[in-house]
Amino acid sequence: MDVAAYLARIGVKGEIEPSLPDLEKLQRAHLTAVPFENLDVFYRRGVRTDVNWSLPKIIERGRGGWCFELNGAFASLLEALGFSVKRLGAAVLLDPPSSEITHMTLVVALDRPYLVDVGFGDTFVRPLPLDSEGPHDGGIGQFRFVFDGDDTTLVGLGSDDTVEEQYRFDSTPRTASDFNPASDRFQTQPGLQWTQAPFATRLIDGGPDRVTLLKDRIRFRNSGDWKEHPVAEDEWPAILERWFGMTP
Repeated sequence: MDVAAYLARIGVKGEIEPSLPDLEKLQRAHLTAVPFENLDVFYRRGVRTDVNWSLPKIIERGRGGWCFELNGAFASLLEALGFSVKRLGAAVLLDPPSSEITHMTLVVALDRPYLVDVGFGDTFVRPLPLDSEGPHDGGIGQFRFVFDGDDTTLVGLGSDDTVEEQYRFDSTPRTASDFNPASDRFQTQPGLQWTQAPFATRLIDGGPDRVTLLKDRIRFRNSGDWKEHPVAEDEWPAILERWFGMTP
């Protein structure tokens, strides 16, 4: 892997050490520069889970992807920079909740273990210490962990005391190929969100501000408030290029 090219892709300059400040810098930079998007899946081009696919897509093609691509590539970058990384499998609990392992997330070992994720859309944007229930500042709000034996559930805490379970995982190490069944199913099973409509979302300037482009509108979060504007079908490619540097 060309580490220098990857760091240039996400706009990170200077020396990087396996430390918490640099880990947060990398996570925020990745979430800003590399969008969570489904265009290859939506247009039925096909995607893979291995880094021989995701690294060129992100670095050379200037694209994003979904969790298997984004977290898989990011884990390889972190390891190349000297971080100790474990890839874990998670069951997504957002509506509708599931017990199936369909999400790749990461644990990075520093002075303590930290949950790190650059492939779950609009969620925490800084490493979360995994040896404490919390609440923890996730950069866009508060998060906590619920521990139940070997299972850990990531929970988002709303400002109005609402609670949203995001995903549940255990400590079993995973490889990219373990996610092939989920990746294949998400690309072929009718009725799933991944093939229904195109989308792209990323942080703005490290967050917490965000831009999200949907099929018929674009949404902006600024200082915690969302505003949206309609997008006509013929405007979509130009807006995608402007805000994400991509073409359909």
